[in-house]
Amino acid sequence: MIFVGRFVPWLSWIDWICGLDAQLEKTAKDFDEFLERVVQDHVDGDGDGTDFVDVLLAIQRERSVGLEIDRISIKGIILDVFVAGTDTSSALMEWAMTELLHHPECLSRLQEEVRTICKEKSSVSQEDIQDMNYLKAVIKETFRLHPPLPLLAPHESTHDVTLRDYHIPAGTQVMINVWAIGRDAATWGPDAEEFRPERHLDSTVDFRGQDFELIPFGAGRRICPAVSFAAVLNELILANLVHQFDWILPVESTEDKTGVAESTGIVVHRMFPLYAIPSFTT
Repeated sequence: MIFVGRFVPWLSWIDWICGLDAQLEKTAKDFDEFLERVVQDHVDGDGDGTDFVDVLLAIQRERSVGLEIDRISIKGIILDVFVAGTDTSSALMEWAMTELLHHPECLSRLQEEVRTICKEKSSVSQEDIQDMNYLKAVIKETFRLHPPLPLLAPHESTHDVTLRDYHIPAGTQVMINVWAIGRDAATWGPDAEEFRPERHLDSTVDFRGQDFELIPFGAGRRICPAVSFAAVLNELILANLVHQFDWILPVESTEDKTGVAESTGIVVHRMFPLYAIPSFTT
């Protein structure tokens, strides 16, 4: 869906005639009504909840962060998490499982680590993943090869600057190609195109914005504010997927559908859905 008026303002009447403006307003209204129900359900609850919405409502009541947040702000934060967090995390898990299924030795090593630390536990907790170094390496390697957002949010230079041999005038829109950075052989070595989590075990490189070799969340003042939340969430999801389940590809699967071909879009998923068969371990 392309809004002509976003690019050529004086042609915005085309969007109105085509009904795009009305469709956008209806979508926004539907989202707002849904979010209002979510918030109100938590307000009407018994107050013992501990999920994300309950935390926001507690902050609103207690003003514990030194600022006031209203109902609109709470709904906006929930929408940010819902829109920006679910699709990217889903894409990352899809790529992580793809690579692990293509590298069964990595999957076995990850399962061994998770099952050794969790032993008889039925699920993996946030406390458990603190010592799962190979799990963290798998997540880092997946971020390196398959960043959900291959291009970071666009930036604009505020003044003229020369970067190496490139002159960037003030007002220039700058895009950071995270996908290319993660596959740069000069940085990652001749095996940069290979999935090898072990490269991160003895490395201090992290994805929290301090190391420019790996910046799937960006860096500096404009880094994604949910980087810590996303890191824990992705580690928990993957650890629980391999904790009590073994995974295999369907017999009828073909390389075309289980390979690493990528789709196009703001968030990069597999070109074809990943089909895998879990079996419960005893």
